[in-house]
Amino acid sequence: MIESITVLLICQLVGEVVARASGLPLPGPVIGMAILFAGLLVRGGIPEPLHQTTRSILEHLSLLFVPAGVGVMLYLPLIADQWLPIVTAVIVGTLVTIAITAWIMRAMLKLERDGERTGAGQ
Repeated sequence: MIESITVLLICQLVGEVVARASGLPLPGPVIGMAILFAGLLVRGGIPEPLHQTTRSILEHLSLLFVPAGVGVMLYLPLIADQWLPIVTAVIVGTLVTIAITAWIMRAMLKLERDGERTGAGQ
């Protein structure tokens, strides 16, 4: 288990270093997750100890939201002052995401139908 956690933390550390050194507008953990994913693809699968460790972490994922909840409570007066921009951003962001997802799905379905008509899927 220690080895698996070490692998996860090293991937996160490398991601942080890459993010800060390159100035990419991505969080280090996201880059680290991409590095881990690439490593698992190269390896051809997930080692059993890593699988067990990540399963254990996911079982307790709700505990990781406690600091975020405390942060929300800490900044509640600021959130109360800025409720309109926050609600607007959430609504607009949700609508834009739904619209883009629908557009991509329509395009993919059209490609699939066109492929079936031309016999490309055979």
